[in-house]
Amino acid sequence: MARSSRTNEVKFEGPATYRIVVRGGLEANLSDRLAGMRITSESREGQKPLTSLVGRLLDQAQLSGVLNALYEMHLPIVSVEVLDDEETE
Repeated sequence: MARSSRTNEVKFEGPATYRIVVRGGLEANLSDRLAGMRITSESREGQKPLTSLVGRLLDQAQLSGVLNALYEMHLPIVSVEVLDDEETE
């Protein structure tokens, strides 16, 4: 996966597309509770699955809400990254 050479400026109050990876499984029907983010899980033999959530969030307050919901579900957060628009397709 190639990275864009331009710097992606993230504003505290502006929208951005995020990928959040957690250790553990999530049902797709939890998308509404998680700001409508697309949920996909990857099985790993002998280990807990990794689940990716990808979606456009309105601002970092909404990101905080999603992260808090994942915390309340006792899912360890592996990574959070801002995506360029071409990475979300």
